[in-house]
Amino acid sequence: MNELRVGIDIGSTTIKVVVVDETCQVRYRSYTRHLSSVSKSLHTLLDGLKETFAAQPMRFNFTGSAGLSMAKKIGAQFTQEVISATSALRHHVDDVDVCIELGGEDAKIIFFDGANIEQRMNGTCAGGTGAFIDQMASLLDTDAAGLDGLAENYERLYDIASRCGVFAKSDIQPLLNQGARKTDIAASIYQAIVNQTIAGLSQGRKIRGKVAFLGGPLTFSAQLRRRFIEFLNLKDVFIPEHGETFVAYGAALEATAKPLDIETVRAEIAAYRKAFKDTARKMMAPLFEDEESYETFKARHAKATVAEVDPETYHGPAYLGIDAGSTTTKLVLMSSDQAILYSFYQHNRGNPVEVVRHALLAMYDVLHPGIEIRHAFATGYGEALIKNAFRLDGGEVETICHYEAARHFNKDVSFVVDIGGQDMKCFKIEEGVITSVILNEACSSGCGSFIETFAESLGYPIETFADMAVNARHPVDLGSRCTVFMNSSVKQAQSEAAGSKDISAGLAVSVVKNALYKVIRAHDVKEEYGDQIIVQGGTFKNDAVLRAFERETGLEVTRPSIAGLMGAFGAALLAMQADEGGGSTILAGETLSSFTYETRSAVCHQCANLCALTINMFQDGKRYISGNRCEKGAGIKVGFDDIPNLYLYKYDKILSYRSEGETYAETVGIPLVLNMYENLPFWQPFFEALGVRVVLSDRSNKALYEKGQDTIPSDTICYPAKMVHGHIESLYEKDVDFIFYPNIAFNFLEKSYAHNHYNCPIVAHYPEVIEANMDHLDMKRFVQPYLTLNDKKKFIEAAYAMLREHVSAPKSRYGRAFDAGMASYHAFREAVQAEGERALAYAKAERLPVIVLAGRPYHIDPEINHGIPKMIRSMQVVVVSEDALNHLAEQPSVNVLNQWTYHTRLYDVARYVGDKEDINLVQLVSFGCGLDAITADEVKDILEANHKLYTQIKIDEISNLGAVSIRLRSLLSTMRRVDLG
Repeated sequence: MNELRVGIDIGSTTIKVVVVDETCQVRYRSYTRHLSSVSKSLHTLLDGLKETFAAQPMRFNFTGSAGLSMAKKIGAQFTQEVISATSALRHHVDDVDVCIELGGEDAKIIFFDGANIEQRMNGTCAGGTGAFIDQMASLLDTDAAGLDGLAENYERLYDIASRCGVFAKSDIQPLLNQGARKTDIAASIYQAIVNQTIAGLSQGRKIRGKVAFLGGPLTFSAQLRRRFIEFLNLKDVFIPEHGETFVAYGAALEATAKPLDIETVRAEIAAYRKAFKDTARKMMAPLFEDEESYETFKARHAKATVAEVDPETYHGPAYLGIDAGSTTTKLVLMSSDQAILYSFYQHNRGNPVEVVRHALLAMYDVLHPGIEIRHAFATGYGEALIKNAFRLDGGEVETICHYEAARHFNKDVSFVVDIGGQDMKCFKIEEGVITSVILNEACSSGCGSFIETFAESLGYPIETFADMAVNARHPVDLGSRCTVFMNSSVKQAQSEAAGSKDISAGLAVSVVKNALYKVIRAHDVKEEYGDQIIVQGGTFKNDAVLRAFERETGLEVTRPSIAGLMGAFGAALLAMQADEGGGSTILAGETLSSFTYETRSAVCHQCANLCALTINMFQDGKRYISGNRCEKGAGIKVGFDDIPNLYLYKYDKILSYRSEGETYAETVGIPLVLNMYENLPFWQPFFEALGVRVVLSDRSNKALYEKGQDTIPSDTICYPAKMVHGHIESLYEKDVDFIFYPNIAFNFLEKSYAHNHYNCPIVAHYPEVIEANMDHLDMKRFVQPYLTLNDKKKFIEAAYAMLREHVSAPKSRYGRAFDAGMASYHAFREAVQAEGERALAYAKAERLPVIVLAGRPYHIDPEINHGIPKMIRSMQVVVVSEDALNHLAEQPSVNVLNQWTYHTRLYDVARYVGDKEDINLVQLVSFGCGLDAITADEVKDILEANHKLYTQIKIDEISNLGAVSIRLRSLLSTMRRVDLG
């Protein structure tokens, strides 16, 4: 009888089984999803083995991320998956250098260096895995196979995050709502996975040589493999015929345990499952004690209603509001007395234009000639596209629309919480004025898609899953973590025999906790935001979420009967306010029936930003262009070049610090990164005085970032730091004698009341990171001294000691060079401050609003700020930087240790803005910056103490600016409303 060996690979979402005989030939192979029920799925698989091999004993060997605990409990052999993969690879091929394996929620990369093997795995985040692909496919209204088919015919790539599904959705939704082609988005999703593998797994170690692709996603998706091969320029790849079961095959090869019959293994697994069922888990009290309490709850919330009128019985003017949201489209047609004539609510399915067209056609079917649509407004992520496609009369940012709708139900409303599918908007109202706007960042863990994702993974329609929570008797305490982190908690609850009802209720509570403590960051909701609270958005249609919110806050809140339609209802109210009796320009029904449009991609060459444009072309010849960061890309003829923009001014001035002529003894390359945007005005004259020509690195762009991406050791470092690697690569390609990038721990002490004047650790010491991680370059030419600019004598000693091997100038010239640099630096600072004061005078003369875009000196880099300053200026707003105005005010008393020069400027300029009319502050924060967690709270407190709105924009390597536009327009709309009283 043949000896059979069984390899069982239990991954995060699938179970793979391979049976081999004594010649290592495969006799049986299986690949199935376990849907988080591992033991039950194993029972089914063992039944299949029994049918094929009867009672023949086999040597069982488990492997995979979820295989260890199972193997331990039943006393079976376990082999670590790296060993299993290595065994399978070496059985087929000898010279693999790198192995990339992507599973359902696991991702790993294995580097082979002779006898040395190094494995790197993802943590609890499932970004860049099969689960990520499934989520993204669902967003495009297809499956994983359909996504692969779409990606085959792409024309261009967009920047999409892949840290996890909720970040990516935040990038994809605006693209869909702007009309981007699904084929391009599909390929961009795959490129995001490649980027995540490089940044999150390889982390500075190069993927080169012979590369093997393993795991389901890389086996079944030819286009994903294509993205890896093209982006990494791979010449030699190994793709096994059954890559999805390859690790199980390796486990089978390694199986050495005593043979067991299948029935014995089944019995052990059954005992393991029973033991877990008996385990106590952490539970919460039910959301509703009994049916009576639920009925009382429903009756209370049934009071906030809007009248609905049969359009057959109505004659007169009507007003239309369309909310093209992040995941759903809503439409409300309202009568002149604010009753609803028609409403519509549906998932976008990745095509908001077509959904709106069908909604409008359905609306026209129920209207009669006696109803005249007098005005129509759009709002939401897709506002501009929908307004242009269907010739609506206007639009308004969604925060204002939601506030208008909330006021309809309670004129004394103090706080509005709107939770949609992907986004959350919260605003505080004092004396009828919005005084604080809170939007979720890139993560949507406190939103409806959080629950929807789990409902889909557990096989329930979202409506059914939401209703189940109401009747849960033992809700599971899942904590408050993001979607991919929550996966492990849900799986643990399932393994402990938690029912779907209890999991649904637990998730509803988690949504509320995420909203309250991670987005709103409330300590006492009533004290901070009052007790006149209105909750709205599709997520609050879920009674379990609403109940959890009330229980967590200890308040009874108002949920309007049209909670999911509030954005559209508010847009309709604003449309009615804007009606001047001229009639609407909205497309008529007969035109809609033959309505067509198409999209194409283009690149704007109006400036060096090279914005990637999506051009929507409609049948009447009109176009709508998205993806632009200023008016030029949109084809707008009116320019705003006369409006001051300190970011552009400073960037152009920094670039002017270049060496001219040819009479230099040596050439130095300086990377235009981080604190060099502050100190270059010192360094360029300093080196000129030593007879050294200064060459700057290339202008930042995405290609430059990608050039150094594979040497970045941390995926969580801020984007400005990540950019440094590409700039260093750029300088090594230039003809320079050496590269100069100093470590500077201290900046200048500009205000005597500051506790100290540090640079942040990243700015101060990133040259050390470069030297440690870019050793493929000639580091003998890389000069990274430790210097201080605050002590001339110490500077001269340290600079000369490090530079004398590269610079022929004698030490006697260093003092004059230092003086020249300092004079230049101070002249630069004075010029920036003078331009700031000129900008204020211009704004006053032209009666324009001012936004202080407060950040760091390196935020003037257009690749870092993604063109946000230009976007603001295109709204006819004067843009000023924090270092252009901080000399005009002082904030000596703060609640934190004031020891960072750049932070001192932020606090001072916040104080300046506090008592100035028509000036507001927007803080730019780099994603991953720990220090900004401190500065953001302090700047917010300073502004709000002076009754000013605090607006924060987080930036990283992803440049989709949909949420940024919402924040800025919300701020400007509020400023206008304050001016109007």
